[in-house]
Amino acid sequence: MTLSQAVGGELAGRAVRKAVDFHPKLFHALRHYTASRLKTDIIAGIVVGIVALPLAIAFGIASGVSPTIGLVTAIIGGFMVSFFGGNSVQIGGPTGAFIIIVYNIIGQFGLHGLAVATFMAGVILVLLGLFRLGTVIKFIPYPIVVGFTAGIALTIFSTQVNDFLGLGLRDIPGQFIPKWGLYLKSLANIDMCTLGTALVSLFIIVLTPKVSKRLPGALIAIILVTAAAYFLSSAFGWYSVETIGDRFGTMATDIPTPHGFTLNMATINMLLPSAFTIAVLGAIESLLSATVADGITGSHTNSNTELIGQGIANITVPFFGGIPVTGAIARTMTNITNGGRTPVAGIVHALVLLIIFLFAMPLINYVPMATLAAVLMVVAYNMSGWRTVVSVFKSPKSDISVLLVTFILTVVFDLTIAIEIGLLLAVVLFLRRVTENTEIKVYSEQLDVAEGTDLSQHEVLDVAKGVSVYEIDGPFFFGVATKFDELMRSALTDKPSVRIIRMRKVSFIDATGLHNLEVLIRSSKNEGISVVLSGVKDNVRASLEHAGIDKLIGSENICDHITKAVRMANLIASDARKPR
Repeated sequence: MTLSQAVGGELAGRAVRKAVDFHPKLFHALRHYTASRLKTDIIAGIVVGIVALPLAIAFGIASGVSPTIGLVTAIIGGFMVSFFGGNSVQIGGPTGAFIIIVYNIIGQFGLHGLAVATFMAGVILVLLGLFRLGTVIKFIPYPIVVGFTAGIALTIFSTQVNDFLGLGLRDIPGQFIPKWGLYLKSLANIDMCTLGTALVSLFIIVLTPKVSKRLPGALIAIILVTAAAYFLSSAFGWYSVETIGDRFGTMATDIPTPHGFTLNMATINMLLPSAFTIAVLGAIESLLSATVADGITGSHTNSNTELIGQGIANITVPFFGGIPVTGAIARTMTNITNGGRTPVAGIVHALVLLIIFLFAMPLINYVPMATLAAVLMVVAYNMSGWRTVVSVFKSPKSDISVLLVTFILTVVFDLTIAIEIGLLLAVVLFLRRVTENTEIKVYSEQLDVAEGTDLSQHEVLDVAKGVSVYEIDGPFFFGVATKFDELMRSALTDKPSVRIIRMRKVSFIDATGLHNLEVLIRSSKNEGISVVLSGVKDNVRASLEHAGIDKLIGSENICDHITKAVRMANLIASDARKPR
């Protein structure tokens, strides 16, 4: 190999590394790892693993799969997120946000459809990271996030009413309104043993943090209530509550053997909307969790690497029957408060769950379904963020509209529709705001160069008769282009001989802006009116030249400063007034 080839290869490698923003935090952390850090990470990982146990089981059951699948997802997904992710303390696994969409996918397309949708979502997440769109995801409007989070919380709460009250219903409608209609008709069938078990579980979960914030209330409730329920059912024949074992039978204690699934264009087209929803929801939740963690630990998340890590996790878990994975805020916060500071803590959390899965699964069969319902109702309450909802209602009406539309669509219809329409509505409202805030000013006779700037020295330019100056204050995109076109059409009755379009505050111009500008220049030419552009930034000038505007108008009529533009326009106007 020659020296030039070696140098060329090294430069190519650097270019690839620079193009692909993938730098897992684990490898960075291990460079300066110490024994004391290992100790704190192990302690944090054990605590998080214990906290994650009941949540993984509950989320799996609520999503329409078995507790085994919930745990397998937490083990494999949690390991992948910590190993490949871009945040030092992120804990990955199944979360409440996915319950409704997973439940609906299984209802429509079965477990095979869920596997395909999760795999596709993982691919989408990886692509988002590879194309450096990690920071863009953070710009999804806050009212949308609040709206569908509150909607998911209410829907999760609704799915647990049957098990909380012991109504004994089996074929429950998936839609919100019919579901509550059936609940109300079945209130006479409340089982008092089940209700009592659920209320005691709820009391323990709520009370535990008041005794000690380090104790996982959900786990304490499961241990105490399961033991009490087992004792009461053995001692008293009248006491009977449904358990996990009653509903799902004896569960396997082996990691499922990897299996494949069929991918074809028909399946992809059918499941792409669901996969997109999983990907967007997973990206939002994981990056939101990472942002909160950064604020506490002072670290910095690599958003693109985090999305790639989340994508790898979601590509992997379907082969083991798992459900979607994302960053979990509650478990991440537990990791931080217990001293976890590197991805090693997340890996330990996954190993703790694996040990429990291999050696303690038979005990899970005795957990009452009513206790899991209580756990999920508390999750739904914490997830609802009702205080945040109240605060958003103090925002502009447009934000309130986005929140309400997203919330109602999530609850009444479908999370996929809610995200798509919510994003569309937010974009429309944003464009309306930008259009309303973009001013188009008209000047004639005199123009103050310093107007609209911080300059204290004013320079007044004399604008010749027959010269009109129009200033666009903001980006020249399709909404503003239409507004500008309407202004030009309804311009002064006295036809000018020169139009100066001042573009010093135009940061970019899109295809519609270029088209409207071209139409304006051509129509002005037909009317015998010259057009001069002023204050054109380099990037905007490049767009104009690429579109051929410079040839149409003449490159000398594209000026970088208003002084030059006015001088050019005055000369053109003076020539136009000379007798022919």
